[in-house]
Amino acid sequence: MSGGTDGTGPREGLAREALAPSASGTERAIEAALRPKSLREFVGQRVVREQLQLVLDAAKARRSPPDHVLLSGPPGLGKTTLSMIIATELGVPMRVTSGPAIQHAGDLAAVLTSLEEGEVLFVDEIHRLARPVEEMLYLAMEDFRVDVVVGKGPGANAIPLTLPPFTVVGATTRAGLLPAPLRDRFGFTGQLDYYSAAELEQVIVRSAALLDLRVEPAAAAEVAARSRGTPRIANRLLRRVRDWAQVRGAGVADMTAALSALEIYQVDRRGLDRLDRAILEVLVRRFAGQPVGLSTLAAAVGEEGDTIETVVEPYLLREGLIARTPRGRVATPTAYEHLGATPL
Repeated sequence: MSGGTDGTGPREGLAREALAPSASGTERAIEAALRPKSLREFVGQRVVREQLQLVLDAAKARRSPPDHVLLSGPPGLGKTTLSMIIATELGVPMRVTSGPAIQHAGDLAAVLTSLEEGEVLFVDEIHRLARPVEEMLYLAMEDFRVDVVVGKGPGANAIPLTLPPFTVVGATTRAGLLPAPLRDRFGFTGQLDYYSAAELEQVIVRSAALLDLRVEPAAAAEVAARSRGTPRIANRLLRRVRDWAQVRGAGVADMTAALSALEIYQVDRRGLDRLDRAILEVLVRRFAGQPVGLSTLAAAVGEEGDTIETVVEPYLLREGLIARTPRGRVATPTAYEHLGATPL
């Protein structure tokens, strides 16, 4: 499933690895093989799937490109997969780029002028586009036109170039950072939510079949419960269970294989890994329940503040393990209970 660049570092656990973009070529190939190829195969996100299906069916009936699509939500929920499905369902090519990769308006102009009619342009981390690039994209999305500046200084001229109709699919983990003019250019916005344990079990069973791995229902449920509501993490954990089953077990993903693999990779019963627990330990024990600023917390656990804010905190907040206050982050009674500590 999809994800964005989150400043992840080398000290992360398995769940953090699953949210990072730096997977090996082999890992990326396996992830690509596990991606559903159609909306019918896509598990979860029922509301977004239904809305997107209507948008695509209407566009095909009109024989014209659909409105631009914005997909937002936490990493690993399927934004990239849905963008690929959009192109597949429309039967058109897809061009892939990202906000950090387009540094100058000229870079975007080169991409836009090479698009074919009806093509899908997928822009990952669209919230990280530079301002001049955003302004060029506004015009291209609305009027299918781009102005190329020729020359410099007072003698510079803007030459308008007409673009063939195309569809932008933007993906973002931080929709609040998108400027309003850019958001307004999207005809459909889909908000992806975390998956339920039952939906993740379906993901695991489907992936196990594609991996030619027999998985027992109890083991699938255990992996699903520790996957932080994220299909990408569920698939990564499943592959580590498969490793244990093939090397130390009987080749079957049973409960023994699941529990043993999850213990080795330090993923506890709530899906917390080493970094999650380190943050809770700092809040609970080192600062004795006092509010802690983000920079202080990052220095205490040896991690980038952006990683903590965008990757770690959303899950801890959703689980009710930490809270944000005007003075900083604090651990909740649930966090004390999880660590076996007593609130002061």
